[in-house]
Amino acid sequence: MNTSGGVSVRNGRVVEIGSGRSAVSESEWAQIVCGDDLPEIPVQLGTRLLMELKVQERTVDLREVSELILGDLGAALQIFRRAALECSSAEERPARIEDCISNLGLQSCLDALSSERSASDACSSEVIEAWQHAKEVAECCKQIASEPDDAFNPDEAYLVGLFHNLYSLPVILGWGVLDSSSKATALHGLRLAEDWSLPYCVEDYFSELQDPAHEQRWSGIVQRAHKIVNGSFLKNSLVEI
Repeated sequence: MNTSGGVSVRNGRVVEIGSGRSAVSESEWAQIVCGDDLPEIPVQLGTRLLMELKVQERTVDLREVSELILGDLGAALQIFRRAALECSSAEERPARIEDCISNLGLQSCLDALSSERSASDACSSEVIEAWQHAKEVAECCKQIASEPDDAFNPDEAYLVGLFHNLYSLPVILGWGVLDSSSKATALHGLRLAEDWSLPYCVEDYFSELQDPAHEQRWSGIVQRAHKIVNGSFLKNSLVEI
């Protein structure tokens, strides 16, 4: 990844990183104002193309469009972010991707997925790997939450799994190198979840990681999902050999 052409956001402004990636401390990160000035998040080409086809259809299945967007970390981020900007208060922001789509309309959703930055970074091997990992963990989290003896909302569990590595985006996309301690990554993830107006279940997950005294609800599901994903990877590798 070319980091010399990357960008970082400080005090609400997009600035060039210059040569190499610059480290961002917790105090600096606390001053970052994401909002509209945050660089666009990559969206996979297949997601954008399928969305273009959906926009042209006479009748559209909301469930199909929701599944399409939720299968792409970047697309889900962009839609939640755009929907939140349309709300007059934090209390009105949608908690489900279906509500975001209904409020915005298909064309506005497509516009949110079609930035130049999204197109240029979507083919990066790091982006593809991270997006695939997020989807696999999300699917496992939803499966775990769907078990008869589990009291979690499966749809919320999917969102937590999809965004569980949110804090890694600044490194993957070249915005800067962040403190990799567990407390710092939890803070970075929480800050991004808040600034992007992601559902409260995602904020709760990062709050759990940041504060051991916080009620541990979502972190256990994510840990179980990781074991399943890693086990499946090992099994597939053994079969191939």
